[in-house]
Order: sequence, then C-alpha cells, then structure tokens
Amino acid sequence: MNTEKPFVTPIERPKLSLPQGKKKLLMHSCCAPCSGEIMEALLASEIDYSIYFYNPNIHPRKEYDIRKNENIRFAEKHGIEFFDDDYDPENWYARTKGMEWEPERGPRCTVCFDMRFERSAKFAHDHGFDCLTSSLGISRWKDMNQINGCGHRAVEPYPDLVYWDFNWRKGGGSARMVEISKREGFYQQEYCGCSHSLRDANRYRLSQGRPRIELGVKFYGRDEH
Repeated sequence: MNTEKPFVTPIERPKLSLPQGKKKLLMHSCCAPCSGEIMEALLASEIDYSIYFYNPNIHPRKEYDIRKNENIRFAEKHGIEFFDDDYDPENWYARTKGMEWEPERGPRCTVCFDMRFERSAKFAHDHGFDCLTSSLGISRWKDMNQINGCGHRAVEPYPDLVYWDFNWRKGGGSARMVEISKREGFYQQEYCGCSHSLRDANRYRLSQGRPRIELGVKFYGRDEH
C-alpha cells in the first residue's frame, strides 16, 4: 500500500480579515471536501470561527451521516468547534414540493440554500456570532451568485450579522480543495446531496453505460468505509 502523502500546492496565503470589523465567524459547512480549504485558510489567518452543519437535503440518511462524520473528523483534527443541527428532511421535502424535476442551479436549489442559510443565520444571531459564511460557493458546480444572494437575504433580519461573500475559489482555492480531499482521504461524493440530484446523476450514468452510484464506498486513498 502506498503511504506517501498526496502533494498539496504550497501557498503564501494572504492575511484575511472579516468584513466590517466583525470578530466571530460561523461557517455553514455542506461537507468536508468543500470546507477543508476554507478551514485551513481561516486558520492561517487566525480568524475565530466555528462550523455549523445543517443540511437536511442530503439523502439518504447513510449518505448524510458519512458526510457529517467526515466533517467532524476534520474539525476535530484542527480543534475547531462543530455545531451539529437537526436532520429534518421532512421539512426540506415540504419546502421544495412541486420542484422535484427542476434542474440543478434552478429554483429548487434557491429554496434549498434559503432554508439552510435562514437556519444558519438564526443560529449565528442566537449564539453570539456577528459574521456568517458558507463552503457552498467553493464548488465550481454551484452558482456563486445564487448562493451569495441567499446568504445576504438570510442575514437581513439581524442588524448585527453580516454575510461574508468571499470568493473561496480564487487564488487556486478550488484546486486546493481537491488536493486537501486527497490528502485527508475524504469520502468522494458523487452527487450534490438530495434525492433528486441522486436520481438525475444515476439517470445520466445509466445513459452513458455506467453503473449507478454506490453509496458510502469511495474514499480518497482509504479502504475503510
């Protein structure tokens, strides 16, 4: 077995600071692969932050638990506080009812982001955070403008709270996201997360002569699952 650590691009990170002189950041995290680069960037800038995990869209429960536990594992490695909120898929299905066949980046995704950001903003406000950001926008598969619009909208009821729409992709962030995932042996996610995206991903794979997604088995460089 090859135990050599994957190469990670060396970087002279810029010194980041929270917007508007804010002091305490809550980062909504969708998963470990997307948040790994952001977490290391925040640590390098000595920013005081905690992680908030609220993703009721993820289906099925097995997939949800794997993604959450990978995120917890990486947070514990760095000593970062991790808040685990409820898994309430029934509310997510109720809120997205009638949008089952909308495409990725469409109105269903807006509703999904709104739901997660609204809960994140309330948690931030109730627990003494004055700044909110998310790992959702680092993925090139997501519409950053759509995500940032939902984030800014979610903090509007809270005058003490701002949404930090920093572009985590820039400066090689997206590439390092993948490199860190390989270095850490993160679970390889093969669809966005919801049952509708799983359905569509499998429909596409079958049309290409590929097998359906097998849940919970693919980790970067790791055999255990």
